Amino acid sequence: MATVSRRATVADVHKLATGMPHVTRVDGPAGNPVYQVGGKSFVFFRTPRPDAFDPDTGERYADVIVIWVPSDSDKQALVQDPDLPFFTTAHFDGHSSVLVRGSRIGELTLAELSEVVQDAWLSRASRKRAADWLAEHPPSD
Repeated sequence: MATVSRRATVADVHKLATGMPHVTRVDGPAGNPVYQVGGKSFVFFRTPRPDAFDPDTGERYADVIVIWVPSDSDKQALVQDPDLPFFTTAHFDGHSSVLVRGSRIGELTLAELSEVVQDAWLSRASRKRAADWLAEHPPSD
């Protein structure tokens, strides 16, 4: 029987990121959380920047979360799906990551967010760490 997953929250982003192995949290320039594995960021809470703003008011988004993805095709699949809240900006052209506003994270289920955060971690972890984690958490397809 399939399990229905509840809606995700911003607190889930923190919990999922810190729940992966070998993760450290560092503070960005404005005290914003940056989650790293092996010194490589995989999720970070971005400070307001000129490239991500409300098109009606021009106000910079203060709740943007950057999440790494394994490849450009993964990125395109996420940002082009109209049912998902992910987006990108020209600033992130060529960067293996997607953006999502914290205010829209609830458009994802916890299961969807878990998969995205796990994929982010896997894309940045060392081959050994990724292989070890995958051996302990085989895909359930």
